[in-house]
Amino acid sequence: MRYYSLEKLINLHDGYRKVFQIDSHHLMLLQIEGQRYLIESRCPHREYPLRSSDVQGGELVCPQHGYRFEISSGVLLAASEEPCRNLHCYSLTDRGNEIGVMLDE
Repeated sequence: MRYYSLEKLINLHDGYRKVFQIDSHHLMLLQIEGQRYLIESRCPHREYPLRSSDVQGGELVCPQHGYRFEISSGVLLAASEEPCRNLHCYSLTDRGNEIGVMLDE
């Protein structure tokens, strides 16, 4: 496992959203109501980018087909077409004045 720095803590605020690519990992860091989430940045249904997705009541909604995922766990809650796998969520790690993630090399 290797640590990857994503952002300085001072830059995070409610409404923060940024996409990262680290090797084959496509990630999106969000902060909503003081909670930080790191999820895959593409919908597992058809790989549509989630950067412009809505977050409503703890659910992330894919802007392409309306698939709904629980933001904290990635569990698929509703599908408009064929079911897909859950959204992958990553654990965040605080190091000093920054936040990052540990990923397999």
